[in-house]
Amino acid sequence: MKKFFLLLAIAGSIYLPSEAQTIRTPSPSTPQYVKQDFGLSNIELSYSRPGVKGRKIFGDLVPFGKVWRTGANGATTLTFGDPVTIGGTKIPAGKYGLLSIPEADSWTIIITRQLDVTSPAAYKPDQDVARIKVEARQLPFSVETFTIIFANVNTSSCEMQMFWENAMVTLPITTDVDSKVMAQIDNAMTKDNHPYFTAAFYYLENGKDLNKALEWFDKAISQDPTAFFAVYQKARCQAKMGKKQDAIATAKKSIELSRQAKNDDYVALNEKLIASLQ
Repeated sequence: MKKFFLLLAIAGSIYLPSEAQTIRTPSPSTPQYVKQDFGLSNIELSYSRPGVKGRKIFGDLVPFGKVWRTGANGATTLTFGDPVTIGGTKIPAGKYGLLSIPEADSWTIIITRQLDVTSPAAYKPDQDVARIKVEARQLPFSVETFTIIFANVNTSSCEMQMFWENAMVTLPITTDVDSKVMAQIDNAMTKDNHPYFTAAFYYLENGKDLNKALEWFDKAISQDPTAFFAVYQKARCQAKMGKKQDAIATAKKSIELSRQAKNDDYVALNEKLIASLQ
């Protein structure tokens, strides 16, 4: 019997430490991964999100005038799927570190080749790709958890916005989309299967040759006469060209096709277009 209890004690001494190693607790600064479609590709962001937790952040926990990893735990990184321009500097597609030097009224944002900077001592200025000074705005409220978002995203520009405590900074990012799309359109139009609708819609939305756009809308509609959405975009094109009566007639045709397709959304869009032209 004594031998039995001795064996149990030995088994317990072996088992308990092994069990303790499996305990998982929440990270005090949760990691976040953001993938934002941008241009013809995307931007990927990896960072950790510390909380205020009753502390004084900027000028204390995060000292003014010193390099900050722009987050917590590991290094913060940005991956650009396409070349971008930040602060007048063209940055090739690839993965970069994101650092910052906060001040009371402004921050210096650093895009670096270093992907492992977690302390000021590890930072190497000769690895900088771009340094951009941006305004630090004071918010009328406090943001508990450090947050980075992509805002005001459009075809060729977006803003990376950072919030924590009472501070907000904005980093403008741009990319060249137009020349790439135009090259694709020029190339596609030499092939057998012409993407008339896509090309026409791009021309319409980006201030290109509206006569060419109208020609391509007509060709797209001839490929599929039931394409109510293409007919609607043709009406918009005619309206932009100042051809109001033509646009109204085309919109009415789109309403007829939209009703046949049981698409109330396009019925409403066409009705609004017609109302705007009368």
